[in-house]
Amino acid sequence: MKLLNLSLTAVILTLLASCASSPYGTKVKEPFQGNAYESNNRFWRASGKGTSSQDNIARGKADIEAKAQLAGQVNTTMKQVADQYLGQTENENAADVADKFQSLVRQIMNTNLADLRKMDEKKFYNEKANEYTVFIAYEIKKNAMLRFMKKQAKVDKTIDERQRETIEKIVDQELEKADAADKAEDKDE
Repeated sequence: MKLLNLSLTAVILTLLASCASSPYGTKVKEPFQGNAYESNNRFWRASGKGTSSQDNIARGKADIEAKAQLAGQVNTTMKQVADQYLGQTENENAADVADKFQSLVRQIMNTNLADLRKMDEKKFYNEKANEYTVFIAYEIKKNAMLRFMKKQAKVDKTIDERQRETIEKIVDQELEKADAADKAEDKDE
């Protein structure tokens, strides 16, 4: 009877061990994961990770990775907005306006991420490997970025008055959505 119990226990432990292992390896929980660090109706958010034997280099790598992710999100969103405008507009100037709009977005992304805020930063040191790992999380408030874009459109000399008005209309529609999300969030708090 004891032998049967021992065998049954061994089988159960073997089954549990095989269920726990994954062909991908062990899952690692890194900082800045989950809803609080994901983009939503109010914010664009991104995090970056950098590793180096020098802490300032690890931090620089994390910083660049997070900002690149943010720029990509903003650019993708604005491209979708411009494409929606193209689909909704039937005038011959629509493609030109969409190109100018996307060009404006690229200029802004290359020079400045408006209202960039660091949400958090964590640094770890691995003595065995003699290296630092830094995690950084940033966010940009959507309505602040959109207002910045609108301001930039007003001073851009390559955009004529009709295109400027159209771009401002596009940005205003997106601002309404972002402001509505802010108001809804404020009511919940």
